[in-house]
Amino acid sequence: MHKLRPLLKRLFTPITIMMVPHSRSASLSFKIPSAVLGVMVILVGVGFVYTISLTVQLLDYYVMKQKYAYLSSQFQSMQTTVHSLKQSELEFKRLFSLGSKKKVLDAVKQEDSDGSIDVEELKRQINESMKSVSQIKNYLAKEQNTYRATPQGWPVEGKFSSGFGMRIHPQTGLRQFHSGVDLSAPSGTPVHATADGVVSFADWSKGNGKVVVLEHGHGFTTVYAHNSRIDVKAGQTVKRGQVIAATGATGNATGPHVHYEVWKGGNYVNPTSFMGGRTIPQPDQPREES
Repeated sequence: MHKLRPLLKRLFTPITIMMVPHSRSASLSFKIPSAVLGVMVILVGVGFVYTISLTVQLLDYYVMKQKYAYLSSQFQSMQTTVHSLKQSELEFKRLFSLGSKKKVLDAVKQEDSDGSIDVEELKRQINESMKSVSQIKNYLAKEQNTYRATPQGWPVEGKFSSGFGMRIHPQTGLRQFHSGVDLSAPSGTPVHATADGVVSFADWSKGNGKVVVLEHGHGFTTVYAHNSRIDVKAGQTVKRGQVIAATGATGNATGPHVHYEVWKGGNYVNPTSFMGGRTIPQPDQPREES
């Protein structure tokens, strides 16, 4: 107890604080115990630290507010872009009368389904074949019988499913040119040559599937596309009515059929001009000697 008395005496020893004004007013003085002054100093220190903390938090809040404003503007911009994309998608669907993106992609992939074959690509492949197979040149160099070189009849026993010329595409609903005729028949149905000729191409041709092309002389060429199999090879001579392939749905095709084209001088013409009735061309029978 005796030891605490000196300590308590120091804590409560008054400290005189005098305030002397710069005017003629009387000075002020008051006494504060040392302990009270110490408490006041501590409180001021705590208040100072708290003020600094609030200032830091305020600065952080200001920075976060700036970031939020930037992100908000970016989000609004993204929303606008998404809305524009949705509008474009709806407009695209409306134009093509399709129900989903998948159908749009399918329509693009099947754009040539039941449509014209890729003539330019096929001509390029025919030219390459003609350069490498000498029998083709030899055949075409000979003077061919006009009647035997002119396409005649149907290449397959089937159903006429699509004609030559402008038509409404079954997938897109758009008008487009169809460079041949489509003859539907069960897969594997024999495909016949419609005139004497030489095989200038017999292979796969991109979206055209398995294709046979015959050169007949006198400027005539016939094309048979989307076959399931090919029974001839480049350079082989064939007779009218000979089986050269079988119907199928290879390449860009939605069902088994043969896409049949007739070219004259390298340009496609309407095959129906040479098809007549539903006659399948038959090989000529040998004549009996009289």
